[in-house]
Amino acid sequence: MDSNSQQIEGRHAVAEALRAGRPVDKLYVLDGCKDGPVSSIVKAAKKGDALVQFVSRERLDQMSETKKHQGVIARMAAYEYASVEEILAKAEEQGEPPFVFLLDGVEDPYNLGAVVRTADQVGAHGVIIPKNRAVGLTASAARASAGALNYIPVARVTNLARTIEQLKKQGIWFVCADMGGQPMYQVDMKGPLGLVVGGEGEGVSRLVREACDYTASIPMKGHVDSLNASVAAGVLAYEAFRQRMGN
Repeated sequence: MDSNSQQIEGRHAVAEALRAGRPVDKLYVLDGCKDGPVSSIVKAAKKGDALVQFVSRERLDQMSETKKHQGVIARMAAYEYASVEEILAKAEEQGEPPFVFLLDGVEDPYNLGAVVRTADQVGAHGVIIPKNRAVGLTASAARASAGALNYIPVARVTNLARTIEQLKKQGIWFVCADMGGQPMYQVDMKGPLGLVVGGEGEGVSRLVREACDYTASIPMKGHVDSLNASVAAGVLAYEAFRQRMGN
């Protein structure tokens, strides 16, 4: 867990945070606990699109700072999540074709923050991340964004491949970063665009890659066969920026 994230423990404290509408990244619940208050907390967390994970008492005890967790620990997001619709509305308000980043399995908060920072610099309208197997808007991600989270909305979705298919129906084309793709200079990135970048280890998952329209590779000459996720996103983003500016 990000040591800089705010953690709230105890049924009453977590329930109050949810009632107040505070963004919850993840909710950890004692496995097998099904009493009324806990069930209400789980229901409210899921309604708010939080990831709910059932864990052992030993795991909760290890995570707990107060040792009074009462079977419930919530990790609060540093910023509120936007919706995909809000990202598209931002592009429409600016009179521009949508330009979004989609991150598949990025688990390092510094990479997420760096991508948000890049998104702001190249004129992107938002970033989309999955709920599972990915870092959320932690304090570390916020710091790494250097303030860009105040300008770039981040949406979190249940299924990235399904989201891509839905956005394709709205005219957005998707380019996936992949070493086996076309050289990025040969891929048209001028119109409505989604740039898809994979995580630090696995890269873009098969289902997400297959949902994309094109794959683009970054020319490399060194001995290491891949780039850091935020670096890869930055290189592709600036090629898209160059094309979209007509250079």
